Amino acid sequence: MADDEAYWMRVRQAYTIDANHVNLNSGSVSPAPRVVAEAMQRYWTLTNMSPSLYVDTLLYPEVEHVRRRLASVLQCDPETLALTRNTSESLQIAQMGLPLQRGDEIVSTTQDYPRMITAWRQRERRDGVVLKLVRYPVPPSGHDDLYERVMAAVTPRTKVIHICHITYTTGQIFPVRRICDEARRRGIFTIVDGGHSFAHFPFTIADLGCDVYGSSLHKWLCAPVGNGLLYVRKEVITRLWPLLAADPSQDGDIRKFESIGTYPISLRVAVSDAVTFHEEIGGERKAARLRYLRDRWMDGVAALPGVELLTPRDPAQSCAIGAMRLKSLGAQALTDQLQQRWGIHVRPRFVADEFECIRVTPNVFTALHEIDLFVEAIRALAKG
Repeated sequence: MADDEAYWMRVRQAYTIDANHVNLNSGSVSPAPRVVAEAMQRYWTLTNMSPSLYVDTLLYPEVEHVRRRLASVLQCDPETLALTRNTSESLQIAQMGLPLQRGDEIVSTTQDYPRMITAWRQRERRDGVVLKLVRYPVPPSGHDDLYERVMAAVTPRTKVIHICHITYTTGQIFPVRRICDEARRRGIFTIVDGGHSFAHFPFTIADLGCDVYGSSLHKWLCAPVGNGLLYVRKEVITRLWPLLAADPSQDGDIRKFESIGTYPISLRVAVSDAVTFHEEIGGERKAARLRYLRDRWMDGVAALPGVELLTPRDPAQSCAIGAMRLKSLGAQALTDQLQQRWGIHVRPRFVADEFECIRVTPNVFTALHEIDLFVEAIRALAKG
């Protein structure tokens, strides 16, 4: 099904696409399919008719349905899943809520999301903990290399390992289960940044083995912006303080992490419609299509002079996200050229003192002619 263009054109037609430019940046925010946008509008209209009555009696009860739908995708207990606004909120609940002492060490990487690194830096300033960032080459030699680099940074003072499931830079999938299993054996708390993995390719919470997992739903699930999820292993819910105060009666309740005050519930309830759309395509079929599109552009540019691919092709190490650089142009200049000359939208990525690249991220609505236009553009730029 990955190359059934008639099927994928029908999927594309389920979205409202601006055909005047090529969107290859689903890694930041994806558009919602029309059925999700219409559901969001429908729930908002209902909310606006009588906010106090309809939110309390009609929409708040639907939040539990959303929780169950998301838990079914991850195959986890709904009572371990909190509904948040994005990955950053989800992960900072754990980063700021986990009791740590001066001198305790956190191991992460230089390619983890900057906001999450900033959160740990704040705890360094506030609490005297120590953040250790691991470097690794792009692409790495394999999962063994990534595992060994992370575990080499662990000392008897390490209390947390914080890693990406798949990186925001090059789309590198980490050996999460192997790292988390060893961390559990050593009594180390594990936080997994899944901002780019949920609904991107199939996996379950059991496949990860982590204490905490957070993700955004506006990327690969194509849900309304302003939705995220947080998984917390049931045994450690009581260990984490919520970001915003919750009643002591909720100490062991996953909902304590949702005590944020008033929020636009119409956005949250529409998540169920996004889950339905995702499940209609199917996780395996979706991942196969995404890898097919990724491989198509990589095959088209790999042999060009000055082109370097930074993402491995191994399905265990990557999916839709691919990164490349062109020796003759910096990442920002390359991004600008693609936008200005061909109307192609990609995202530049920079890791200080290490590398820069462009991140190319197609989605289920991406057409082959758009991938081919990107290849033509890189060919033209590579020729100078």
